[in-house]
Order: sequence, then C-alpha cells, then structure tokens
Amino acid sequence: MADPTTVPAPAAVVVAAPADAPKTVDAGKWANRRVGIRVLIYMVATHGFAGFLMLLFELGNRNK
Repeated sequence: MADPTTVPAPAAVVVAAPADAPKTVDAGKWANRRVGIRVLIYMVATHGFAGFLMLLFELGNRNK
C-alpha cells in the first residue's frame, strides 16, 4: 500500500510544435521504398538458399 504522505509525480507536459515547424523529409515514401527493396532482397536471398538446399537434397538422394 502506498504511503499517504507521498505526493505523486506530476504528469508530463506535452507541448505542440508550432505550425511553421519543418516537416521530416525521410519519413514517408522514401522510407517505404527502402523497406520494400530490403524485403525484396531478403526474399530473393531466402529463395536462393532454399533452392540450393533442395538441390543438395536432390543430389544426395540420387547417390543411394
């Protein structure tokens, strides 16, 4: 149980940015494009690795 003599900390004060504050350029379309390119690279690499593993299993299966 909390001590009744303690005072809770004041809540944080949020100050809104002025209307003429510069907008960030990095967020938005360019960031989304970089994420899409990275996902494409990861997908190609993963499929290439999976294909290589399938090739190894196929070649190993032929030597029975």
